[in-house]
Amino acid sequence: MVSNDLVYIPDVLLVEADARRGWGVLARDGRIVTVGPANDLARRAPDAERVDLDGHLLMAGTVNAHSHSFQSLLRGLSDDQPFFEWRRYIHHLIPMLDEEGIYAGALFAFGEMLLRGVTTVCDFFYVHHGGIAHDLAVARAARDLGIRLVFARTMLDGDNSAEAFRETPAQAEANTRALAARLQGDPLVSVIPAPHSPHGASGEMIRAGARLAAEWGVPWHIHVAEGQYEGEATRKEHGLGPLAWMASLGAVDERLRIVHGVWLDDDEIALLGRAGGGLIHCAGSNLFLGDGIAPLPKYFDAGVTVSLGCDSGSANNKVSIFNDMRLAATLQKGIALSSDRLLADQALRMATRNGAHAAGQPVGSLDVGAFADLVALDLSDLSLQPHHNLARNVVYSMEPTAIRHVWVHGRQVVRDNRLVHVRERDVATRVATATAGWPDVTIPGLA
Repeated sequence: MVSNDLVYIPDVLLVEADARRGWGVLARDGRIVTVGPANDLARRAPDAERVDLDGHLLMAGTVNAHSHSFQSLLRGLSDDQPFFEWRRYIHHLIPMLDEEGIYAGALFAFGEMLLRGVTTVCDFFYVHHGGIAHDLAVARAARDLGIRLVFARTMLDGDNSAEAFRETPAQAEANTRALAARLQGDPLVSVIPAPHSPHGASGEMIRAGARLAAEWGVPWHIHVAEGQYEGEATRKEHGLGPLAWMASLGAVDERLRIVHGVWLDDDEIALLGRAGGGLIHCAGSNLFLGDGIAPLPKYFDAGVTVSLGCDSGSANNKVSIFNDMRLAATLQKGIALSSDRLLADQALRMATRNGAHAAGQPVGSLDVGAFADLVALDLSDLSLQPHHNLARNVVYSMEPTAIRHVWVHGRQVVRDNRLVHVRERDVATRVATATAGWPDVTIPGLA
């Protein structure tokens, strides 16, 4: 990692939604030390390596708060299927992957994210096969590329899932602890517990995940109310909506980060807000799978911190938070019949700063002490023209062609729109090997 000072000198520095000219960032040992006028930084650290970014805008990297990296291998194969048929592809094909196949999927997903300006990803991973070897393959891919990984180790015991995904609560807790111990001290990889969902994890499993998070002082993630079916199922079995049922378990707290939250009722949204929990909004995935649209204004009004997730390369097919921030904003405008319902600076905050709430890491901002995870945008790119309001252009019009350079922990991982540490051709070869023959496989239960 970085051992010497670095000074990044852009033409324009985007601080939240404020574009400041002639400012720069001083970083040391992977963290931001100072943000201020470039001349002052140069005087303060005359021996620092200087990274000149003439003609660029520098901003904090985006945070993809929800991902399933292995699902990128299904892109184009399970599209346009009803949800429960789409899910059959995962349950049948993904367990066939060995550790190298899992590594290929993570390398593919994370590499594409870096090229799209994602510097931190929370990967919700459940292909454990009873241990942590496959989990470690995901961490290896993150290290090889240089992306920051929050490993949301999924805890799943629902009998409607593939055997490769299931563990008992005791096994899940022991394996999650073992993974965290194995990765302890890694500056780029951290572990948080992630019970799968109210329909995929028992009450005992959900409580185990919440207890671990409390012990470690970290967030915990769980799918909640993605589709209408879940609320119907929990009300039939427990007489309560999914979040209300979790509250009855004592598992709604300030560390809780629910993913999706499309079908919670108003009382449950208010409950999440009172607890200090968060929502990870996956606009693209919720549309792609036909699940609906989360009512973000209700979450805002309840005081819920909202961050953004792409979900996966087969549940959204794009893994760009820049893409999803535009989608999230424009969807809410359309629903409200009001173009000022969700503003550009709100969307930008969900994509960056609010990601720290989901990840439990100092990411998504240019604050002193935050990780030096940065994205440089080419100001000459036509999608950023004209420069009337750069923050709005970043949210509403910017194309991936503008993403020129990316740094994570002060280390450059994308240079001139290309990955620095892994060859994209090699990634494509690994993906082809991992998925060879899949289009010809018969999926049980499909016509």
